Amino acid sequence: MSKVDQNGKIPNNVDLSSDKRLQRALEHWLPLYMEWWNDMGPVGFQSKDIYLRTAVSVEAGGWANFDYVKMPDYRWGIFLAPDGDSQRTIGFGDHYGKPTWKEIPGEYRGNLRRIIVTQADTEPASVEQQRYLGSIAPSLYDMRNLFQVNVEEGRHLWAMVYLLFRFFGKDGRDEAEELLSRRSGDEDKPRILNAFNEPCDHWLSFFSFTHFTDRDGKFQLASLAESGFEPLARTCEFMLTEEAHHLFVGETGIDRIIKRSAELTKETDGQAETAGGIPLDMIQRSINYWFSYSLDLFGGEISSNAANFFGEGLKGRFKEPGRYEDHIMKDGIKVIPIVKNGVIVDEEMPYRNTLNEVLREEYIADCERALRKWNRTLEKSGLDTRFKLPNRRFHRAQGIYSDHHFDPEGNLITEDEFRANMHTWMLNTEDNDYLKSIMHPVTEPGKMANWIAPPSRGINGQAVEFEYVRL
Repeated sequence: MSKVDQNGKIPNNVDLSSDKRLQRALEHWLPLYMEWWNDMGPVGFQSKDIYLRTAVSVEAGGWANFDYVKMPDYRWGIFLAPDGDSQRTIGFGDHYGKPTWKEIPGEYRGNLRRIIVTQADTEPASVEQQRYLGSIAPSLYDMRNLFQVNVEEGRHLWAMVYLLFRFFGKDGRDEAEELLSRRSGDEDKPRILNAFNEPCDHWLSFFSFTHFTDRDGKFQLASLAESGFEPLARTCEFMLTEEAHHLFVGETGIDRIIKRSAELTKETDGQAETAGGIPLDMIQRSINYWFSYSLDLFGGEISSNAANFFGEGLKGRFKEPGRYEDHIMKDGIKVIPIVKNGVIVDEEMPYRNTLNEVLREEYIADCERALRKWNRTLEKSGLDTRFKLPNRRFHRAQGIYSDHHFDPEGNLITEDEFRANMHTWMLNTEDNDYLKSIMHPVTEPGKMANWIAPPSRGINGQAVEFEYVRL
């Protein structure tokens, strides 16, 4: 592991300067990336000074520097977590206990390429989804957090693209260019995963996205950080360091909306929208919408790909070393509820084939923890309303439940019943129109839009009133 080179065109700690061919290839990709960023990145603020953190180290403490930066000048780079153990071994699957791979085993090349491209595609997609939100930011604090999320998603794209260039030759370079040609929501060339084609055009969706959809990213990255392919594992370890802030933005953002909505609900006798607030039932519909789309990101409940990725040592379980005793699971089984003859019945499946569902269960438990926090905010406000997650079978487009219809409690219903109730269960056109109508930019330092409460503290020890964006 080399030290971080901050002086080159591409900051890195992978000793890029020692591989001139790779360095030239990535430097050729840099202007293509900048063209994409200028075309599809945040609109209207590229020339502004933003108080951003930039990775300057890969050590556990003091890895980031905070300063004013114009987003096009942000120092994107390539960072792998420190190689703390030169004798790493594969922690799961059929190669359990063998040394990790520094280079890609030829027989796993196709699967690793698929894994890396799918993860890489999510990074620019979210930037594209959020590109117009700066113009309706509820505060300079929130605007800065939006842009921090955006530039770090861009850096995560660089992390994946490095792996494509370094280990996949021409195929990798072609994939890297494709990553810049797909567009979120485009009918002809959409992003790979459905959640990253959904509109995110107001801040309730942004906070829900960063809470639910970025949280999927946390669990995917954590499972890839267990990979027997060491460069991928160490790349994802460092990405998780930055990902934590994205989840913080979403979880605290929704909590602040709930706090303010509860205040307005009490002041208006349950009619928060009459005071320009966000009704609590609308927040529940946003939870249902983004949670259910995010569940699909884990893939089908029964998956031979998941079994292969685990058996081959490419993708482990969440916190594999500490949470599990059996790291091979060759003969294990897991019970999965399936629909058979119009009823839901439990069926035993080979455990390895259910690993998407194992990861999804970890994700759901983490989401439930956040809901308990939000419900404590409601409890403190004196209201009886409580939020809840919809059942994992609700509104699914992937997996064994996608051909059936369920209510938010997970009960089987007809398609007609589902269609008739969708507007009460999920964010709808009227909700989105209302939300966009109340979201006007607030640009005075320390001030907040009427529909959201202020944060409890600022960023990096700064006050909430700090000028996070110089307009």
